[in-house]
Amino acid sequence: MKIRLLIPFLCLLSLQSCGYYSFTGADTGNAETFQVNYFQNNAQLVEPGIDRDFTLGLQDLIQNQTSLNLVNDNGDLIYEGEITRYYIAPMTATADSRAAQNRLTIEVRVRFYNTLDPEKDFEQSFSFYYDYPANALLSGALREEAIEEIFLRITQDVFNASLTNW
Repeated sequence: MKIRLLIPFLCLLSLQSCGYYSFTGADTGNAETFQVNYFQNNAQLVEPGIDRDFTLGLQDLIQNQTSLNLVNDNGDLIYEGEITRYYIAPMTATADSRAAQNRLTIEVRVRFYNTLDPEKDFEQSFSFYYDYPANALLSGALREEAIEEIFLRITQDVFNASLTNW
């Protein structure tokens, strides 16, 4: 008789404990909401649309990896900043001193505010790059792939810096 009562109790207890574990390692504390203000593109070389892509990418990542609700204002956690660098530079040279590979680098300056725990606030730059053949034109599908890969890495770095204690 005791075993019959013990098994449902243990099942209920184990299900209850799952709510406190996160596979992403996110520590949202007592926060329930977040907001991502529009990231302006302040780079010298302006690539249209990447400001919107980055803003939406960061929103999507946080929504997918936490239980926080996205709000337009008065969020418990606030992300803001700007794209500060977008540039292409030759990386490797051939025997006849021509570029064999180019590198697209994007840098984003992020200000993070935790209104519930201001000690976790920070301002930091995050950057990443994408290498591609020098004989390829950075447009169309190649451009989209490059920007997507760079923003995937930067948004994950922003997430880790703001919501994990690794």
